Amino acid sequence: MDDYDAVVVGAGPNGLVAANLLADEGWSVLVLEAADTPGGAVRTAEITAPGFRNDLFSAFYPLGVASPVLAGLGLADHGLTWVHAPEVLAHVFPDGRSALLSRDPERTAASVGAFDERDADAWLAEFEVWRRVRDDLLGALLRPFPPVRAGARLLRELGASDALRFARMATQPVRAFGDERFHGDGAKILLAGNALHTDLGPDQAGGAVFGWLLAMLGQEVGFPVPRGGAGELAAALVRRLEARGGRVECGRPVRQVVVADGKALGVRDADGGLVRARRAVLADVPAPALYLGLVGPDHLPARLLEDLDRFEWDDATIKVDWALSGPVPWLSEDARKAGTIHLGADLDGLADFANDLACRRLPRHPFLLLGQMTTTDPTRSPAGTESVWAYTHVPRGETWSPDRLRRRADRVEQVLETHAPGFRDLVIARSVSGPGDLQARNRSVDGGAINAGTAGIHQQLVFRPTPGLSRADTPVDRLFLASASAHPGGGVHGACGANAARAALARHGHAGGAYRAVVGAALRAVYR
Repeated sequence: MDDYDAVVVGAGPNGLVAANLLADEGWSVLVLEAADTPGGAVRTAEITAPGFRNDLFSAFYPLGVASPVLAGLGLADHGLTWVHAPEVLAHVFPDGRSALLSRDPERTAASVGAFDERDADAWLAEFEVWRRVRDDLLGALLRPFPPVRAGARLLRELGASDALRFARMATQPVRAFGDERFHGDGAKILLAGNALHTDLGPDQAGGAVFGWLLAMLGQEVGFPVPRGGAGELAAALVRRLEARGGRVECGRPVRQVVVADGKALGVRDADGGLVRARRAVLADVPAPALYLGLVGPDHLPARLLEDLDRFEWDDATIKVDWALSGPVPWLSEDARKAGTIHLGADLDGLADFANDLACRRLPRHPFLLLGQMTTTDPTRSPAGTESVWAYTHVPRGETWSPDRLRRRADRVEQVLETHAPGFRDLVIARSVSGPGDLQARNRSVDGGAINAGTAGIHQQLVFRPTPGLSRADTPVDRLFLASASAHPGGGVHGACGANAARAALARHGHAGGAYRAVVGAALRAVYR
């Protein structure tokens, strides 16, 4: 029987961050991963044509480069290099107009000002607000909830009056926020398109803060990528962990968290092998998979099981990867320079797209989020070529036959061909991944849901993943939820893993008994 201080289930970025932080404190750590390679949704492979490196899931990481968690790990010392496209993001309207997000705020202001001249100064004013609150806001968002210290600093910076107005913005639909601040379509679409990096359409509560956050981050740090592929971020985390004595074992799925007397004692793998965890088990898996699968109902409060019945996933995803013989022949000059492209809808079109998904209808007009990877990182494909991907959301729970997937990919290409005539003539090869294919590559992408649960405000903060479980602690002592199902949710920032590691360290610190007593009392109050 193997014996470690901590066992981490899942080698996604959150699991690897948690393992690194525990190893930094001298804990012996084993990470068990079901897939053959580490990284979870941060992986790269050749799936189209030889020499074309495609990110299998996520690709651009503004939150990653801005995250104090990842910054504190010093991953540059372990081979990670961030690179950028000439421009950050272009949103191309159905009529061919485009709005540009740039690392030069003046260029962004000029772009949105071309739609309405009043918006140039209004956009720069928003960026000044961002500069004022940036550090404290990220601290408040990424630390355990409630964010007492960062929240207090944010309150002091803004003052009570502006803090209330900022809190109001955080709950607004992004369309309402855009209408209040801007006049033209350009600024509004940049905010709304960025909000749809979650599953929140223009008229859903809470979308404003996501759109604003990503747009402001894009101007400050860009939408960078790891040189060589997304998998290089995971590789750097693994190298750092191994340098501190930690281990990662791939191709070893966990089937059970071993629980006795209300405590997690270790895990059992798919072959029946037992790994003892002397201090903690940390799970980088979705909340339903942890509680209903690895732990089991017998060890959980009935109220939690009821809450899990109401757990809401985000939308399913279809992703298409291409190997192209040359750059995408965009009609839009902005799109030629941007690493990330939003395509296929204006603001009302985004609302129609989101409404179709809410009504479980396949959107007739797909909204595309597209990445030009060779434009961003020339190592991704042979000189003169382009490695490109695009994804779009579809209703959850539908059946996707190979023929139906092919037809949806053809529909995606029709949208591209409209704005980049001759696109199809450049295609060397393509790979189409439906919701089931994505889940087969990564068990945590349940049904093609890429954010481990909706970003809706009813399942954020103190409600994530269920009411009362806003921290990494679980009703099982020494078991901690380290995945994006926990606060603060989706995105490659490492905060969910870091929060779980901190909770495990607190549980076994000098005041560990008092810590567990407080946590236990809180959980009993929630689940009585």
